[in-house]
Amino acid sequence: MLRKFRILKVLFVLFFIVPTLIVPACKSKAAKGGACMLTVEAPFENNSVIPIEYTCDGRNVSPELKISGIPSNAKSVAIICDDPDAPVGTFVHWVLWNVPVSSSEVTIPGGLTKVATLPNGARQGLNDFGRIGYDGPCPPKGHGTHHYHFKVYALDTMLNLEGNVKKKDLERAMEGHILAKGEIIGLYARK
Repeated sequence: MLRKFRILKVLFVLFFIVPTLIVPACKSKAAKGGACMLTVEAPFENNSVIPIEYTCDGRNVSPELKISGIPSNAKSVAIICDDPDAPVGTFVHWVLWNVPVSSSEVTIPGGLTKVATLPNGARQGLNDFGRIGYDGPCPPKGHGTHHYHFKVYALDTMLNLEGNVKKKDLERAMEGHILAKGEIIGLYARK
């Protein structure tokens, strides 16, 4: 009897619980109950070391990001890059929004300049260094390996944000507009 109960319990989990935890890939519209998953590619593999060029020890330029699986009803893409391993708590390295979408794929070029408005109309906000644009990984020396989360969001609108926009401002503005999201994590340590 106990064995039958365990088998029924496993079957229940497999058929009713697990499918609700799986987020389907985006095709043309957001999945019911949440955002779809985007594919994010960078000049490094997920959970691998970020090349020095994209850090404070190198050229400190933003990496190229290729985003695919964007729903057809998306109007823009936003990006937040942060480091939850910083000694002071989560440290923000990049806030970017209103990257226009015209297909299921978008490429964010590397080496974006540190200006508020980019040529394609996209906007950049303040990072926790107090500067506009991207500032790469720069953990304290000897503080171990940090994880840099490049979080990407496909939105159903262009956002009307002005001024010194920070991560929390962008997150608040995105509420209710996220169709799909994805992430790639890069690692970096300074000896």
